[in-house]
Amino acid sequence: MDSILKKIDEIIQKPMQEMGITVDSVTWEVEGKYNYLKIILDRDMPLDIDTIVDATNKISPLLDEYDLIDQEYILDISSKERND
Repeated sequence: MDSILKKIDEIIQKPMQEMGITVDSVTWEVEGKYNYLKIILDRDMPLDIDTIVDATNKISPLLDEYDLIDQEYILDISSKERND
């Protein structure tokens, strides 16, 4: 799974950079019977919900196009916690 997560990170880096966003982490977590692909984003200013939605709308089609994960999963895209 680590190589898949690395590939996903590589795929989404450029589109996120174009939006002024940094990909902080890409992880796979299993919670109960659910699989989560968790992507944490960051930028200099706090990310609002509209920006998260825009990022999701860029990332989701890329994940569908490359189709790297055989298992069913929930895509969880969020912003990095900030302590500013």
